[in-house]
Amino acid sequence: MTIQDILLIGVGLAMDAFAVSVCKGLTSSRPDPGKALIIGCWFALFQMAMPLVGWAAGSAFSNLVAGVAPWIAFVLLALIGGQMIRESLHPEESPDTGDVSFRVMLPLAVATSIDALVTGVTFAFLSVNIWTAISLIGAVTFLFCLAGFFLGRLLGSRLEKHARLLGGVVLVLIGVKILLEHLIGRG
Repeated sequence: MTIQDILLIGVGLAMDAFAVSVCKGLTSSRPDPGKALIIGCWFALFQMAMPLVGWAAGSAFSNLVAGVAPWIAFVLLALIGGQMIRESLHPEESPDTGDVSFRVMLPLAVATSIDALVTGVTFAFLSVNIWTAISLIGAVTFLFCLAGFFLGRLLGSRLEKHARLLGGVVLVLIGVKILLEHLIGRG
């Protein structure tokens, strides 16, 4: 897997956090760089930690499933991406506030990084350098969250739906690419 692939996965994974950051920006009474930094740090930290946990679990089992690893990667990324696409087409109506307290941000950070946990398992099956991967994913997430917060202040709620849709499509396409590379490499 190339650096570009990891960056694209990072973009896909960051879209949920980006969407929440947009919502936080919408509910902020003014452009607040401190609040944007808090949001970016929460999401980046969890987007880095969860793949590491998934990678550790996946590494324990990677030798058992080495032959089917590309298929597993495809299925996992397709499921994650498909879920994000579905959520973008049928968003749940939930009021959001600009609160960035521990009790608000912890569940949001965990919820938006569950897909990163599964992606970490995929990384173990594909022998990805986990430190490079989580560093890139964390950096992308942090930057997307900062941008999302300030874009939320400027553009309104229409951006949230499109961010999830784009993230889902990117993850599905990466899964297809991994599977096609495996199938073409066999032939």
